Amino acid sequence: MDLYEHQARELFEEYGVSVPEAEVAVASKEARLIAERFGGPVVVKAQVKTGGRGKAGGVKMAAGPEAAELTARQILGMDIKGHTVHQVMLARPVDIAEEFYVSYVLDRAAGGFLAIASAAGGMDIEEVAAEQPEAVARIPVDPDRGVTAAEAARIADAAGLPAEVGPVLERLWSVLVEEDAVLVEVNPLVRTTDGAIVALDGKVTLDDNARFRQARWGADDSVRDNDLERTAAAKGLNYVKLDGEVGVIGNGAGLVMSTLDVVAGCGARPADFLDIGGGASAQVMADGLSVILSDPAVESVFVNVFGGITACDAVAEGIVQALDEVRLTKPLVVRLDGNNASRGREILESAAHPLVEQVPTMDGAALRAAELSR
Repeated sequence: MDLYEHQARELFEEYGVSVPEAEVAVASKEARLIAERFGGPVVVKAQVKTGGRGKAGGVKMAAGPEAAELTARQILGMDIKGHTVHQVMLARPVDIAEEFYVSYVLDRAAGGFLAIASAAGGMDIEEVAAEQPEAVARIPVDPDRGVTAAEAARIADAAGLPAEVGPVLERLWSVLVEEDAVLVEVNPLVRTTDGAIVALDGKVTLDDNARFRQARWGADDSVRDNDLERTAAAKGLNYVKLDGEVGVIGNGAGLVMSTLDVVAGCGARPADFLDIGGGASAQVMADGLSVILSDPAVESVFVNVFGGITACDAVAEGIVQALDEVRLTKPLVVRLDGNNASRGREILESAAHPLVEQVPTMDGAALRAAELSR
């Protein structure tokens, strides 16, 4: 579960990490009142659970209360990568001398955590890593030992960060461990002109398996998630909205992840991750298809199922059921293999829908879905 920036900021403050003074507004007039209390300029930031806010116009400076109200009015209701802005955070600006990047992330392959740090903060860390790999330090962290003062100093030194960042690294590790997080990121972490180390922007992702221990965030999360993700969650679907144009449905996280890669390899972008899981019924398939077809960014849909516990005939029946419930206007490419695949193909052939096309191989189906999305 991703937290909003203002929630991450709240956690940082609780653990002793310095953050700028900030408040959240859900209406433009409320933003004006906050700016009046602050006095002087404010930064108005869209609160959505996705990146790219700045490039989308979701982060702007306002010179005073009147400008803050106008800016908040412009940002509230904005769509940023499929996420509607329902709230903005107004923060006092700080005078920046240096910008850094620091994060802890779960490294599943290594069975531990990874500290990532760079003296090139304030930019997309993936771009920095691609263009200047030597500028990004990656240090494995032993979860049993954690980040002691000595370990924090080692991380800071490896990234070329000032020694004053060490205590912040210790506190951010405490956030990760105590709050059941799988990602804690600050970009940028800055040194101000008066020498303070301040977290200007943060991202925290909590382990979904620990939701029962993180009830404080539950209500807010259910109210303001992406609309499609909220609809999918209500139907019990494992769905994540992405930025592409090819809708993807599969059974099993590994198969779905592989499908995303194959679609990308064909020159298209996946629009979602949707895993219908094992033993999915026709209704689950119908629900999943209806969610994907509700996404206006989707230009084609690729259903990739290897039948095991989830039988292919049930998947086919779900597709036919969805076609009865939802008006299909985008092409649907289906690849069925495994348990009851022949029966599943027969069901789809009998339905004879003009926009449904069956392709026998995963690579061929991905290529066809990519072609149809253009």
